Amino acid sequence: MDDIPQKSGLAERLLAGQTAALARAITVIEGEGPAVSYLLKAIQPHLGRAVVVGFTGPPGAGKSTLVNAFIAEMRGRGKTVAVAAVDPSSPITGGAVLGDRIRMAEHTMDKGVYIRSLASRGHLGGLSASAARVADLMDAAGFDIVVLETVGAGQSEVEMAEMADVRIVISAPGLGDDVQAIKAGILEIADILVVNKSDLPLARRTTRQLEAMLALRIPTDWKVPVLSTNAVDRTGLPELADAIERKAALRESKGARAALSGRTRRLLAQTVAKYVEDHVLRDQSAASEAIVTALQQADIDLKSATTKILTLLNEGLTDE
Repeated sequence: MDDIPQKSGLAERLLAGQTAALARAITVIEGEGPAVSYLLKAIQPHLGRAVVVGFTGPPGAGKSTLVNAFIAEMRGRGKTVAVAAVDPSSPITGGAVLGDRIRMAEHTMDKGVYIRSLASRGHLGGLSASAARVADLMDAAGFDIVVLETVGAGQSEVEMAEMADVRIVISAPGLGDDVQAIKAGILEIADILVVNKSDLPLARRTTRQLEAMLALRIPTDWKVPVLSTNAVDRTGLPELADAIERKAALRESKGARAALSGRTRRLLAQTVAKYVEDHVLRDQSAASEAIVTALQQADIDLKSATTKILTLLNEGLTDE
């Protein structure tokens, strides 16, 4: 199976924009081995054209419904859209619970739209380890807009800042801990703040709260807008699309490919972390056991134990 992409011309068909090839490539990329390396190398010269837009926010904010409305708005502007919707993992199969795709079903027959659900697989930040690679594949396939929709909200969501060109943080009126979650860290990474379900009574109050909180941010060349939307009747979507295009144009004017580099860096960080985690959980060597025992007995602190584990790993790799 490892040589299937090369023999079948998968990379060439992907770069030609064939939807079936993109679907197959995503399946391949979620695995490991020579097939993954071949695909990543083949698409590398063709990356960086798409605008990657990240949508995040707490459960109940209406992310999927808003993304669905955003797709319709961008299609009306002649843009093609690919969506990587990171769903919670099934506790039984580990696969994605395909709620997001159900909410976006109206775009199923549109050849200018591609939607793929990815399982978070317990990853706290909401972005699965394969999300960066999937975004690259969608970029290489020629889509104008690549949407990353993430699970939940919280401090760990800042990883989205390293993967997206434009970061959208969605809030909804009446969610008591909503603004508190944003204050905890998400506010710092938002390029655009959206108060969805703007027809609800507390919408204006939430908007004022967010506008007041923006005063805590260090001033930059981009003033973060606070927009009101109603994904059901699609009010506020033109303003949201305009703001996204302005922010993307600002990044482009700087000649920045920072998000592309960020996707690679995030992928590397996740892979390294997973490698170290697997080693710590499985290694029962005397040296490893000694470190665990010392930490358990408080003879060393956690930082020192981590340093020792990394030293053991380095020595093991050197010996190979």
